[in-house]
Amino acid sequence: MTSSYRDDARLAAKVALEAGELLLAVRSGGLTGQRLGDEGDFEANKLIQERLSQCRPSDMILSEESPDDLGRLDADRVWIVDPLDGTREYRTPGRDDWAVHIALWERDKGLTAAAVSLPAQGKVFATDRMPVSRRVPDAPRRLVVSDSRPQPVAAAVASAAGFDVVRMGSAGAKAMAVVEGFADAYVHTGGQWEWDSAAPVGVAMSAGLHASRVDGSALLYNRPSPYVEDLLICRAEHSEVLLSLLRAEVASRRDEAQRFGSSE
Repeated sequence: MTSSYRDDARLAAKVALEAGELLLAVRSGGLTGQRLGDEGDFEANKLIQERLSQCRPSDMILSEESPDDLGRLDADRVWIVDPLDGTREYRTPGRDDWAVHIALWERDKGLTAAAVSLPAQGKVFATDRMPVSRRVPDAPRRLVVSDSRPQPVAAAVASAAGFDVVRMGSAGAKAMAVVEGFADAYVHTGGQWEWDSAAPVGVAMSAGLHASRVDGSALLYNRPSPYVEDLLICRAEHSEVLLSLLRAEVASRRDEAQRFGSSE
């Protein structure tokens, strides 16, 4: 099957929607706690693997829930997938800040298609039909951070920039909060994996938002180690100020750690 960027984005959105519907069904089936999270991860990953393999049989897949085949490093097209981002929130009754992430990386092009599904909110965002993100009028300036792993760097930067801090679950939910205009920025400095950020970054950038490492360098994907040290997604008008504050805060904490280490 031949593909275009639009076809790939539509495929990502369709599969993310299907996986989300399956996750909702699993969630309503009576399982709780760890068993619910494990079943959701397994079933969503199985569906996504099957759909992508059927529609794009020559492409590679990097998924949180499957062994990493390093043959992907020689591939021209790699799907980067998180079948269930925010498992903790998924297991918690009433929480809707969990997501399905599906992104496509292409050699020499980077991320070319992506979709983020927020199943419990009934929303799917995809790169082929994203309007320019617009801020909610008169809303307070907000910076979203991890609910389970809030980082002191993000809190310090929010305070310096005059942003309210909002804690939220899935990386996809946090990034889409910026896309929808509920928040102005999303900062994470505690380390993630490529499947945590690839789809949210692809969607955010297609909506006209800034996305980078906290030092301003580009986010890179399909690397030998799929670890991503840090991340900033924000409205473009805030990028210069936030990057300056982030660089200063990270440098200050690094210097403090070195001084502390040398005194031991």
